[in-house]
Amino acid sequence: MSFPTSRVTLHTPTDLLAAVPYLLGFHPADSVVVVGLTGARVVFTARADLPPPDAPPDAVLALADQLGEVLAGQRVDVALIIGYGVAAAVTRAVLPLRDGLRGYGVSVGEILRAQEGRYWSYLCDSVRCCPADGTPYDVTGTEVAAVATYAGRVALPDRAALEQRLAPVEGAERQAMDRATERAAQTLAADAAAEPADGAADRTGDPARDRQRAGLRALTLAVRRYVEGGRLTDDEVASLSLLVARTDVRDLCWSRVTVAGDRLAAHLELWRDVTRRARADLVAAPATLLGYAAWRSGNGALAWIAVQRALECNQGYALARLLGEALDRALPPSLFDERPARQRRRRRTGGRSTRTG
Repeated sequence: MSFPTSRVTLHTPTDLLAAVPYLLGFHPADSVVVVGLTGARVVFTARADLPPPDAPPDAVLALADQLGEVLAGQRVDVALIIGYGVAAAVTRAVLPLRDGLRGYGVSVGEILRAQEGRYWSYLCDSVRCCPADGTPYDVTGTEVAAVATYAGRVALPDRAALEQRLAPVEGAERQAMDRATERAAQTLAADAAAEPADGAADRTGDPARDRQRAGLRALTLAVRRYVEGGRLTDDEVASLSLLVARTDVRDLCWSRVTVAGDRLAAHLELWRDVTRRARADLVAAPATLLGYAAWRSGNGALAWIAVQRALECNQGYALARLLGEALDRALPPSLFDERPARQRRRRRTGGRSTRTG
């Protein structure tokens, strides 16, 4: 995940520990975190659960190998490793990880263990700066926390809190959305069946083109609404969720995320809201669009959770599975700058462009 490190310098272990929750989007626990640097810039952050005590040694080595391969692929120069938890569990994970990273040509600049407001360094044996009972730290007053807060970064209490931000609406709100979805489905069906009126500028007689125009209008209105701090009505969410269920409209929305620029935050909030409010059978598309927007904004944790939501609702949803593979391999979002449909055409033609003019 990206971070405004050009505006801050990580001078001390406390600075590093202050940065991690903002890099992840939540405060980690019982975790191993790797922060990858190229020069002085943070280019990659990865988190994994600490292996359970009964995990076989091969499982621990597999985790180290996976993270080492990912960081090597990111051309990381130096890795900083932090384990959160009790000494035995952290040590069992971070030392094989150190060896694994070195095997991939990634040097290790620091290894810390953090627990209950204290940290220990595995690379320092001086009792003056690294006492046996740990060094107390407080991240709240650091420059890192101030810069992150000013930049709009949020560090939630834990991963569960981040997952909760995508939880589906319930109760009366759920019932209202279901009714709105039924109304929107009837309206869209009626519009598709109606003959275009003479001189109707928004109807072409081509159902696919008309659907794409309707999707673009709905998306444009929605992004503007969230830029202004507003929110879509139930009927608007229902209509948009039905439109993006069609692959061509979804791909159109995907392309707008790609070029969102300073409106990327509005796309994030839009698709998070639609993911929460859409009917269960319509969640896969908006959740995947949310995952893509989160990925492009550098929020890998949110991207993963969004992909999981999409696959929970439709385990065969191809674009969510593809996005999940890209996240797993830590590929750059720029590989997805084209619409998914165009990428599929390129694969079918062996990488050649199918455009003729």
